Amino acid sequence: MDARRRFGTLGAALALALAAPAAAQESTNVVATQTDWSVFIEENPKECWAVSAPKEWVATDRNNRPTTVRRGDIRLFVAYRPGTRGEIAYTGGYPFAPNSTVTVQIGSDRFELFTDGEWAWPTSPDEDRRLMEAMRRGQQAIITGRSGRGNQMRDSFSLLGFTAATTEAERRCPAAS
Repeated sequence: MDARRRFGTLGAALALALAAPAAAQESTNVVATQTDWSVFIEENPKECWAVSAPKEWVATDRNNRPTTVRRGDIRLFVAYRPGTRGEIAYTGGYPFAPNSTVTVQIGSDRFELFTDGEWAWPTSPDEDRRLMEAMRRGQQAIITGRSGRGNQMRDSFSLLGFTAATTEAERRCPAAS
């Protein structure tokens, strides 16, 4: 599936969401902050999304030893726009290994996301819905992936504020608009 088609074009607003958290919160595109999640809106075309950065992350090398790596922005998103009721995307801040998957663990629930470059997504709208349900019930999402260099990354995202942020994003950008 073409990554650009799957998540849409977020334009300048996405760039703001990927900026440093302090700069992103000062953006005029931020319309709400719900604990560890922020809500962004872009007017033309109208798109809204809830976004969060990890609370912590660790990297291990091929021998499972802690290692220092350089990564770009790490974010977890849920997008809303006409025709969609929430598409989840994750950017790991590094190119994923070719033909790899990313794992999302929320409590006992486990999900596999397909990867393309630095991005990962659920495989279908049904998987988006299942993952969102788990995120609304959970307190933390642990996302693991493997970089093109073979390092294993583990990102921990708080889910505090997730339900309020996604409710706000969907209210501002209903699927029927």
